[in-house]
This record gives sequence, C-alpha cells and structure tokens, in this order.
Amino acid sequence: MVETVHSFSITDEKAIEKIIRNEHVNINHVVLRKAEALPIHKANSHAHLIVIRGCVDLALNDQKAHIYPAGSIVSVPYDTRMNVSNQRDEVLEFFIVKAPGPESFTK
Repeated sequence: MVETVHSFSITDEKAIEKIIRNEHVNINHVVLRKAEALPIHKANSHAHLIVIRGCVDLALNDQKAHIYPAGSIVSVPYDTRMNVSNQRDEVLEFFIVKAPGPESFTK
C-alpha cells in the first residue's frame, strides 16, 4: 500500500484532533458548538482554516472578529494572534492546515 489513510471524528460534540503532524504539514480537525472556542494563541506556522460546516468567528491580532461561512478557506500568516470561536447555534467544523509544519520554523 502506497498511501496512508488518516481518520477524523464525525461528531457534533467539541473535538480538537491532531491528524497529521510532521515538518511538511500539520492537519488538525476542530468541531465547536455554540459559545465554544480555541485558546487564544499565535499561529506557529502559516495556517489555513477550511470551514466545512457552520461559521467561524475569527479575530486576528487587534481587529474585530470576521465571520467566515462553510466553503471558506482563510489563510492566516505565521505569528498572527488568533481568537477562533463559534458564536452561532449551528455546529462549526473546520480543518486547520499548517504548511510548512511548525517544526520547520526556528526562533
């Protein structure tokens, strides 16, 4: 078998899954219900949020939150402060693709 298969949860409950982690790419899967959020943090790589269900409320650095619906891909530069949450009734589901993987960045 040449390919590697990775799985992620199919759920409406809160989930933060680290699916692929290496120096080339990190892929995380996130599910947030209303009023749930990720911890505020700085992007440790170039991050791409791929929204597949619901709407993500995303505040970067000191700007007000912008709302991105399903079907959006939002690119966030390295070292940007991120505040990611779901402020809506509908479940939010998205993938975070970090490329290159954070392991390739040096301080």
